Amino acid sequence: MKVLVIGGIAGGPSFATRLRRINEDANIILFERGSQISVASCALPYYLGGVIKDRSAVIERTPEILKQKNNIDVRIFNEVTAIHPDTKSVDVKNLRTGETYSEDYDDLLIATGASPTVPNIKGLEDADNAFVLRSMDSADKIKHFLDTQHPKHVTILGAGSIGIETAEAFVRNGIDVTIVEQSAHVAAPFDPEITDIVAEELHKHGVHVILNQSFTEVQYHGHQVVLSDGSSHPTDMLFIGTGVKPNSEIAAAAGITLSDDNHIIIDHHLQTNLPDVYAIGDVVETTSLITGLPTPSLLSSAANRQGHLLADMLSGNPFETEYKGFIGAGVSKFFDLTASYVGYTEQSLKQLGITNYQTVFITPFDHAYFYPNADRVNLKLIYENKTGKILGGQAVGRNGIDKRIGQLSAAITGNLTAFDLPQLEIPYSPPYSATRDVLNIAGYIAINQQTNQYETVKVSDIPADDLTSATFLDIKEPGKSTTGSITPTLNIPLSQLRDRITEIPKDKKVYITFRKGIGPYNASTILAGKGYQVAMITE
Repeated sequence: MKVLVIGGIAGGPSFATRLRRINEDANIILFERGSQISVASCALPYYLGGVIKDRSAVIERTPEILKQKNNIDVRIFNEVTAIHPDTKSVDVKNLRTGETYSEDYDDLLIATGASPTVPNIKGLEDADNAFVLRSMDSADKIKHFLDTQHPKHVTILGAGSIGIETAEAFVRNGIDVTIVEQSAHVAAPFDPEITDIVAEELHKHGVHVILNQSFTEVQYHGHQVVLSDGSSHPTDMLFIGTGVKPNSEIAAAAGITLSDDNHIIIDHHLQTNLPDVYAIGDVVETTSLITGLPTPSLLSSAANRQGHLLADMLSGNPFETEYKGFIGAGVSKFFDLTASYVGYTEQSLKQLGITNYQTVFITPFDHAYFYPNADRVNLKLIYENKTGKILGGQAVGRNGIDKRIGQLSAAITGNLTAFDLPQLEIPYSPPYSATRDVLNIAGYIAINQQTNQYETVKVSDIPADDLTSATFLDIKEPGKSTTGSITPTLNIPLSQLRDRITEIPKDKKVYITFRKGIGPYNASTILAGKGYQVAMITE
C-alpha cells in the first residue's frame, strides 16, 4: 500500500501518523512545498507578541522526527505540480534543486490548506512593508521586520480574528495599531451582540478602529494608505488580514469537482469524485452536521480530526465508518476577552435564507456571584423555532467562555435541543459555575419563549407606532446608569416594581429596555402576571 500526502501543516501529518500506527507496512510519503511541517499556525500571533518565546515550540514535528518515530518519508521544499488520476501518479518538483520526478500511488490525500487572500489594491504590490500571516516563513518575515525596522505604527486591513489577534501582538510590541474594516462590525463572524463588546475591548487597549472603510490605494511603497472616503493615513507597516482562499488549483487541473468558491467537494468518506483521491482540511467543502447544507471545513482542529478519521476508514475500523459533518467551533483571544462560537451565527443564517429561528441573549455570571471575581458570560443561543434544534451559539467574556461553547458543541453533536439544556448536569462549585449554569438558563428562556411566557424583541423589530406610543421601562436601581440604545419613558427600579406597578399604563405595550443580567426577565414575569403586554428588548 503506497499512500501519498500533499500538504504537511495540519491534516496531512495527522493522517500520516495515524495510518502508520495502524499499518506498519504502508509506504507513506508526505510532500510539503514549504520549509516546515506541523506548524501550529494558530499560535503564530502569540509567537509574534512574545507570549510564546521559543520559535521551535510552534513547530510540533520535524521531518526528522516523523522519519525516526513513524518511518514517514517527509519531503519539504517538494511541490506536487500535477495529479494524473488515469495513471495514479503525481508530478513533483524539488524547489531547491529544480529537479522534477513522478511518484505513483494507491491512495492520495490532498491536504493543501488555504492561503491568505490579498485584495487587488493599487500600489500594494510595490509595498516593501506589507505582510500576511499563515506560515512559519511569513511569521519569520514579520519578526525580522519588527526587530530591524522598529515600526511605530501599523495599519491592519481586516478586523476578523486574525486581524485582531495580530493587532494584540503588535500592541505587545509597543506599536500603535489602526484596524480598517469594510463592514460595520469587528470580529466577524460574530453577531453584533458579541462584536460590540469586542469593539469596547479594542478601544480599551488603544487600538484605533475605522469601520465601513477599505484601502483604495497604497502609496509611497506602503507608507501611506488611502481609504474609501478619500482620507490618507501614514503608516510604517501594513498587515493584510482579509481571509483565506483554498489551495485547490492542482485539484481543479486534475478534474476534481470544486464548489463555486473553489473548495474541493468531498463525500462522507472524505473522498473526491476521483477514485482513491481524498481531501481534508481548509481546502474542502463538506456538509453541515446541523443543516445538511454545503459548508467549508475550516480550522486545524477539524483538519486533524479528519486526518485521523480517514486513516481509520481506509484501514477498515468498524467504529469509524463515515464523516458525519462539520459543526464549526472556534475560539479567539481578543486581549483580555475570550470569544467563542459554534455552528451558525444569525448573520450566516440570514445569508442562507433561514428565518425560522429564535434567539436567546443572556448575561449571567461565569460562576457564583458571591465568589470573588465573578464576571459576565455574554451568551447568544440560536435555535430552530418549535423544534428547539440548536443552530448555533456565541459567547464573549473573561472567564469560562470556551467551556460553555464546548458544552454547546457537545450538545449539538449529541442531537440535543435547546429544550434539553435545562437538564444538562453541569459540575457545580462556587469558583467554577452557578447552581443553574449558563446553558441551563439559556434553555429555560428558550422554553419560556416557546410557551409564550414572555416576548423578546430587537430594537430594529419594534413597530414604528410603538416607538412613539408604547411605554419603555427602565428598571435600573438608584445610582445605576441607563443602558441600551432606547431612551426610557419611565424608570421604576426592579426592587420597587410591585409597589409602583400602577404607575405603568395598562393600555400600552411595555418594553423593558436592555440591561444585562436576569433583572429584565424578572420584571417581565411580574408585569405579565398582572396582565400587562410586555416585551424585553435585546441588544
